[in-house]
Amino acid sequence: MFDHAINEVSKFTRPIHSILRNYGSIEIIPSTSTLFFINEEGYALTCKHVVAGLLQPADQVNQIYQCYKQEFSTIPQSGNKKRIAIKNLENKYGYTNETTIQVKNSFINCVDKMLPLSYNLHPIYDLAVIKFNGYSSLLCNEFPVFKKDSSQIKTGEYLCRLGFPFPEFNNYQYNSNLDDIEWLSTGDSSSPIFPIDGMVTRFAALDGKISEIEMSSPGLKGQSGGPLFNKEGIVYGMQSSTISLHLGFDIVNKEIAVNNKKKKVSDFSFIHLGRCIHVDVIKDFLKSLNIKFYEE
Repeated sequence: MFDHAINEVSKFTRPIHSILRNYGSIEIIPSTSTLFFINEEGYALTCKHVVAGLLQPADQVNQIYQCYKQEFSTIPQSGNKKRIAIKNLENKYGYTNETTIQVKNSFINCVDKMLPLSYNLHPIYDLAVIKFNGYSSLLCNEFPVFKKDSSQIKTGEYLCRLGFPFPEFNNYQYNSNLDDIEWLSTGDSSSPIFPIDGMVTRFAALDGKISEIEMSSPGLKGQSGGPLFNKEGIVYGMQSSTISLHLGFDIVNKEIAVNNKKKKVSDFSFIHLGRCIHVDVIKDFLKSLNIKFYEE
């Protein structure tokens, strides 16, 4: 049903690869998110939480850790004074084992080269516009067509979302000599694009204005910032979040047979519903920024 649409929408949908490291660990945590281009001027859409959580703080997080390392290098090399000094330094920077100290991002198949990105964050909704700068070639030549008449979007309509929920790339490493995480030219630098379909269940509103389209299936982690579209590939919105509603079909200490052995199990049922930023919110934001887009 969506095979043609997925092929068309994938032409302007791109993954963002991120790698993170927490304090006191050399383990690298990979993650993905999604963006899609709007026009030939290098503008793209993603979620505000993607920008605020990964893209904007990366330079600041990395710079703070460099300052920490500079101060750490002046600490005595042994003895009780070293332990006390390290503890004081950790307190100064607020570092715990849960603190992210390094973040690196990679925008896959977006531009040939780039300068720092520009951002416009929606003041209310989970929506952000990214502007790629400093490139010679934009690696995208087809762009989305947004739904013009949103009154035609009805409960029960079947739609699809596209994104990159599974971080299967492995082209990174921890460099022990530099105490740094880094991208590699070797390894697998790709992540599979993944569609998930669903039915429009409800609409969410804020101050009397419809702001989100709710779907009968979850938006998967990593699909945030991916487009919501119909079978013709017309964009209806952007995946933003997933809510979980308790169904009340709870099972507590029920005895069942597993591999011919009796076991007691408990289960608490939830339904997971994706929420997508409504196309009208997107278009209104683009108009306010005087950013070109296409609609039909």
